[in-house]
Amino acid sequence: MTRLNAATLDDQDDQINLTPLLDVVFIILIFFIVTASFIRESGLEVNRSDDTLALQPTAEAILVSIDANDDIWIEGQVVDRRAVRAHIVRLHSVNPDWPVVIEPQNASTTELLVAVLDAAKASGIENISIAGEVGE
Repeated sequence: MTRLNAATLDDQDDQINLTPLLDVVFIILIFFIVTASFIRESGLEVNRSDDTLALQPTAEAILVSIDANDDIWIEGQVVDRRAVRAHIVRLHSVNPDWPVVIEPQNASTTELLVAVLDAAKASGIENISIAGEVGE
């Protein structure tokens, strides 16, 4: 048998093995990198054009206007929030090639704009635009 003296024990106690700690840190880092690439943020994608000229809605579009009092106007009539989808479906069945153009005023709420966007999307129309002023 070998005898251990006090000097040998002191040398062993002074060293800390960091290898297991580094392994755990790298595994956690890899976990966060992999999971971050699969997380999809919910939100609204709006593509704004870089043109200097404002695109004017043509007469060949389903125009939905939202005024400053949060009233929804379709074809010159105030429409209830719950009936927007039905009006868009009706107009789209008459003219299936027409896009939906939503024209909110600056004082209107974003909540109502999103509700109208959802109603237009639920009606099956893919070509939906938001009209606005250049420089907003």
